[in-house]
Formats: sequence, C-alpha cells, structure tokens
Amino acid sequence: MTTTPGGEPIPPDAHDPASRRSFLKYSALAASVPALQSVLANPAAAAAAPGAYAPVPPTAIGPQIPAKGYLVQEIGERLYWLTDGFYQIMFLVTQRHHHKRQRVIVVDAPPTLGGNILRAIEEVAPGARISHLVYSHYHADHIGAADKLRDASLQKLVIIAHEQTAHLLKQVPESTRPPMPNRSVSSRYRLEVDDQVLELHYKGPNHSQDNLFIYAPRQRVLNVVDIVYPGWVPFRNLVVSTNIPGWLNAHNQILEFDFKTYIGGHLTRLGTRQDVKIQQEYLRDLEHYGRKAITEFVDVGPLFAKYPDNPWALFKEYLDILTQTTADAVTPAWTSRLGGADVFTFDNAWTMVESLRLDHKVLGPFGTRA
Repeated sequence: MTTTPGGEPIPPDAHDPASRRSFLKYSALAASVPALQSVLANPAAAAAAPGAYAPVPPTAIGPQIPAKGYLVQEIGERLYWLTDGFYQIMFLVTQRHHHKRQRVIVVDAPPTLGGNILRAIEEVAPGARISHLVYSHYHADHIGAADKLRDASLQKLVIIAHEQTAHLLKQVPESTRPPMPNRSVSSRYRLEVDDQVLELHYKGPNHSQDNLFIYAPRQRVLNVVDIVYPGWVPFRNLVVSTNIPGWLNAHNQILEFDFKTYIGGHLTRLGTRQDVKIQQEYLRDLEHYGRKAITEFVDVGPLFAKYPDNPWALFKEYLDILTQTTADAVTPAWTSRLGGADVFTFDNAWTMVESLRLDHKVLGPFGTRA
C-alpha cells in the first residue's frame, strides 16, 4: 500500500466515494511532495529490479516450447497452431491426394517464427506448398517474415489483406517493406483452397485500421490479432491501438462468432470464449475506476499553484495522478488472475483515462465551463 512520507497509508481505492476526502488529499499531496512526484514520473521504477514482478499465475502458462524453438499442434481438421511462446499463428493444409500436391494457407509470418514456419509445415505436411498467405494487419511484428514464405513458394504466392493494408505498407520504406498483397478484402471475403475454407471479415478500425477477423468455420477457430491475450493483460497502452473505442468493441464482435478456439497472435497459449469475457472484465474495471478518478478529482488548485507558467507539467502530473489512482485500484485484484497485471496495468490505465477524456468527454475539472 502507498504511504505518505510520514507513514500514513493511502488506500489503493482512495477514489471510492467512501474515501473521497482521502483521494483529494492524495491529489493535493502529489502536487507538493517531491518523493511522490518522482514515483508518479516513473511508476515502473519500484518494479525495475529483477524479481520485483508478481509470479505469473497458472492460468497464463502455456505448453512448453521444445528445444527446436517452436511448438506446432493440430487443433482442428488439418488446422495447425504454431508458437514460440511470444508469437503465434495458424496454418491450414489441404487434403492429401495422390495426383496433387498439398497446399497450405498461412495466416501471418512473425519474424520471431521466421524460418520455423517453413520447418513446421514440412514437419506436419512434407512436400506441401504454401499457396496463400493472409495478413491479419500491416504491422511488421506479425508479417515481417513474409518474404521467406514468398521466396519458398514455387509459384506466385497469393497474399491477401484488407484493402487499406496496401496503402499503409506503401508508407513504409521499400527496403524494410514486407511483400505487398496482391488480393484485397473490403468487408468480407471467402477463401476456398481445395477442401479448406477461411472467412475474412473486416469490422472497422480497432488495434489498427486494417485488422481482419479470420475465421475457420469447419474447425470453429477464430484468429484475431492484438485484441485478446488469453491468460494475460493486454500489452501496454491497450496494445497501442489506433482506435480505442473500436478496440474495446472488437471484444463484442469476437463473441459474435461461433468459435471454440481463439488465436490472438501473442504469448503462451490458445484462448476460449471465457478468455475474451475475462479480458472484458479487466477492461471494465479499468474503465470504471478511470471514470471515477476523473470525475472525483475536483481540486486542481494545488497543481495550478505549483505550475503557474508550465501547463504541460501541470497536465502531466494531473494525468499521472489519475493513472496511478486507477492502476492502484485495479492491479491488486488482477495480479493473481492475469499475467502481467502488475507490469502493464499502469500503462493500460493511462490509455483508458485518455480514451475516457477524448472519446467519451469525461473531462472532470477540465470540462466545459459555465
């Protein structure tokens, strides 16, 4: 629990209505005590030492990665999950015929998997040819190894992406640009390769402007990248998403699909519908306590007195207080439920507070004046 320099405890839930006066005292204190200002300026400092983070809860731990550096598992009818413990993809293999070579549809090509994508395919489908590559979105951490797949394909590789992806990739220097897509998706696209089917859906901007919902109906597997992190809190700043309202709503859109297995593109394990609902619960807590922090911070006088000529310093400290208050209320309840709650909740709280302010007009003392 945070304490004042004199040792007086500051409750983690100090912004609750029952302790509003304590919260206001905390906000005033932050404007006048150098030690607390230092913590607010660098909230991760206290956890920077090795071993300072909370143990990873069992619900976040996935299967062990073999010494070869990757794990490949069949999770549906010739639909495979491939992971290195940091990134994950899926690929589908067509039915074997004596007179025809098997073909493979790959979804994404993260650089950390790189050549292991080719090794995993050869392991489960010797001699199969990659015929199609689907980009979930344009970010290089998910498609940066696409050139390896293109070069390994004996015929022209069909690369499918949302229609905005090509525009976004053109903004990247050619020297570092992944292969350009040659087939585009507008709102919905059905990909059929022999006996395998993928449905590609675009539902608007969320994590990125071009992020696709990729669904294998027969296997009931849904692949949506950078939205849900099964067993873990989202990456910092709500995954550095382009559109926070769209990113939040993507959780509801995910649950509209009839899936039993979820592939999120990152970290240790596969997901379920329940994992989506658990992350929604975490986000509701962030939204609830972020809103309370903003609406109950009514006395900004000490900050104006402290920074009469520096509005940036004033506003930074104001936002840091809101963020720290929100994180203090949320983190304890989630450290044993989701991995990384103590690592990224402060960053996620900052982004939630900003979204409440900018997207939902929850402006507190900086709202419309009479």
